[in-house]
Amino acid sequence: MYKEFERVVLKEDLKGTSYIKGDVGTIVLIYPDARGFEIEFFALDGTTLGVETVLSTQLIPANGIKKVLHVEMQ
Repeated sequence: MYKEFERVVLKEDLKGTSYIKGDVGTIVLIYPDARGFEIEFFALDGTTLGVETVLSTQLIPANGIKKVLHVEMQ
């Protein structure tokens, strides 16, 4: 069960957006059926990049993932 303000990771690209598999976001709203969420995505400096509606099947919880944050350099 997901909770408000929990960090989550996308399991797949979000079609029609710039968000891709592996992107990390924060749950800011849980719909009453708990199958859909509003996820806020942030830049590394903390600024908000956007908010998207995401299904629970498109997410995994970030807790327990022991990875170093990585920035793709261009």
